[in-house]
Amino acid sequence: MKTFYSPVHLDHDPEVQFEGGQLLPAVEIPVRAEKVRVALQARHIGPIVPPTAFADDTILAVHDAGLVTFLTEAWEAWTKRYGKNAGVAIPSSWPSHDMHADRLGWRRKADIEARLGSYASSTDTPIARGTWAAVREAVNVVLSAAAALKDGEKSVFALTRPPGHHASADVFGGFCYLNNAAIAAAWLVQAGLKPAILDVDYHHGNGTQSIFYQRSDVFFCSLHADPNFAYPHYIGFADERGEGDGEGFNLNLPLPLGTDWARYDEALKFAIGAIKHIGPDVVIVSLGLDTYFEDPIAGMKLKADDYLKMGARLADLHKPVLFVFEGGYCFDALGELAANVLESFQGAA
Repeated sequence: MKTFYSPVHLDHDPEVQFEGGQLLPAVEIPVRAEKVRVALQARHIGPIVPPTAFADDTILAVHDAGLVTFLTEAWEAWTKRYGKNAGVAIPSSWPSHDMHADRLGWRRKADIEARLGSYASSTDTPIARGTWAAVREAVNVVLSAAAALKDGEKSVFALTRPPGHHASADVFGGFCYLNNAAIAAAWLVQAGLKPAILDVDYHHGNGTQSIFYQRSDVFFCSLHADPNFAYPHYIGFADERGEGDGEGFNLNLPLPLGTDWARYDEALKFAIGAIKHIGPDVVIVSLGLDTYFEDPIAGMKLKADDYLKMGARLADLHKPVLFVFEGGYCFDALGELAANVLESFQGAA
């Protein structure tokens, strides 16, 4: 299995995240992807290859042009306001429900603080000097993998960082800036294929759902911790089935705190059955590995061997699969978990 990877992700190295009034060590940091890359090489999963460049219109097929422009300009505007040693750009306020929506466009053209609050959903997604370079290169990584799948590869892995599934059309947050999986899906649609997205991250892929919620050309299914107690809290419930043309093309399978492999596998089998019923040409798996029992910001109980079972179960899709790296923050285990999924998928496919 080819893995598409770029060292440009190292440019995005946020020093802190802000939570509950405190500055904490960041968890979405370069070591995540590096641990995975090293493990894949050690396990001989397949060649690690660089991406090729894709045009910006591939991003604009999914994301609002204002968000993209903001992300390209944010660091320069932040340092112009606060100086080169100001630290990472983090929003301090947001427009609330009692503020007039017709003023939002004005805010997005205004001060950097107002623009941050207009586009960011949370304080956990800081913008640093190299953030945009890494975010933009992640798009090249995932689209290079999608192109390889279109050209006949049976399975590929996009080792994307930063992750993407919490980024919606015009909002970034949850460690995510642009939605890599959604961009790949839209590109595959333009290439004449019918993709489905299966999100197995601990957290609901709220951005991906939002992007495709009114569309019937991409089926989205997410297994995740129940938003009654887990981020992103306000979306990801079982009754969200899509709207308009997208009705019936969105499936959420929220799971209880402490879910183990037996419970998880039931949901995964159901998800695979639903995807087979839709009959896609290709499947994009948003591969979050924060379902691991020692993940510091999650609450499920999957063990390392369970990811071997997960890979074998995903082979039941019997479709070409593009794996896209999402969450997972137990650094010591992350490489093994990713390698387990990919290796067992290859062995069972």
